[in-house]
Amino acid sequence: MAEKQNIEWKESWRDEYLKWICGFANAQGGKIYIGTDDNGNVIGIPDSKKLLEDIPNKVRDILGIIVDVNLLTQEDKDYIEICVNPSSYPVNYKGEYHYRSGSTKQLLRGAALTEFLLSKTGYKWDAVPVDGVTVEDLDKESFDIFRREALRSGRMTEEDLNMSNEQLLDSLGLFEQGRLKRAAILLFHRNPEKWVTGAYIKIGYFGEGSDLRYQDEIHGSLFIQADRVIELIYLKYMKAMISYDNVTRIETYPLPKAAVREAVYNAIIHSNYAALVPIQIRIHEDAVYISNDCVFPVGWTVETLMERHRSQPYNPNIANGFFQAGYVETWGRGIEKICEACKKHGVPLPEYKIHLEDIMVKFTPLLSSKVPKEQNDTLSGTLNGTLEEKILLQLSNRLRWRLTVLNEK
Repeated sequence: MAEKQNIEWKESWRDEYLKWICGFANAQGGKIYIGTDDNGNVIGIPDSKKLLEDIPNKVRDILGIIVDVNLLTQEDKDYIEICVNPSSYPVNYKGEYHYRSGSTKQLLRGAALTEFLLSKTGYKWDAVPVDGVTVEDLDKESFDIFRREALRSGRMTEEDLNMSNEQLLDSLGLFEQGRLKRAAILLFHRNPEKWVTGAYIKIGYFGEGSDLRYQDEIHGSLFIQADRVIELIYLKYMKAMISYDNVTRIETYPLPKAAVREAVYNAIIHSNYAALVPIQIRIHEDAVYISNDCVFPVGWTVETLMERHRSQPYNPNIANGFFQAGYVETWGRGIEKICEACKKHGVPLPEYKIHLEDIMVKFTPLLSSKVPKEQNDTLSGTLNGTLEEKILLQLSNRLRWRLTVLNEK
């Protein structure tokens, strides 16, 4: 039998296996068998009776927990079973926090450790209350944006929204023991960076290599950022390709707006604001990169992201605010919707790269050379004869009509 999430096989005992016990206690619990090979076959141990006394004492003294240690026998060979229950509080091994994920043991650091410690206390990062901030300190424009979008999307009715700002915040679950949560500050305060440094978006246009041509920063509440970022990207940073279908002018942007919007909103919602690093959007002629610091559920990979999965927001209170405003869904379909929009627009699917504590999505835009042929030449080119004839015919017909009207008068 192979090792799995809650079973570990060891040939002999070493004190470093206390880290594995720590990892099981911090996860879903599990069992360690001492005196077995990697396939679970019993090979026996010579000092089983001594281990029956040593292991429980070391676990208690170093980890501060109690485990069941059992002596088992198979074909006259003794082996040890260590049963570890999941702990309701964080367990550390000499100041290190280990966690069992799949069949591996992971040492938690940085944002992952912060998230783990908060989860063990029943808190999410965005749910921590903030002292010294009142509802009156929050931003009217941010509330106006929320009410406008919630009503337009149909997530809330006029009757639902006909309440004070304080009542609205309470209905969104943004109070904790009478104090505003971090999520409330980020969503509705004009200057959330007073409490959370780096809570803004940077956009830059780059030429060849890393040559920065121009840039912008979008500050303010997350609702203000969400309200302005897409418009800024498409008005200032992307050039629409102008083409004609007969006499109808058609503007084709290099990337589908629905896909970029979903990716940016995902970054805003799932960003690890504790890292104090802004969301970054790098725009090149042949690529667009959107990156943010984040904390993935333990064991997640790029494959997990691309598969159908349930929604597990890192900032559930922020995610709920964006959901109620109609910006996003809560079914874990964000990436699926992005891929659908890219397919429909005729651009390659996005590429995701997951690093230790951040994620980057790369979009490959539609270049001007790939505009559908049936949409005739672009405005910058010379109009072909057929189109010129149609335009002149329309003008001629309109002139004849005007002359007829004048003659009748």
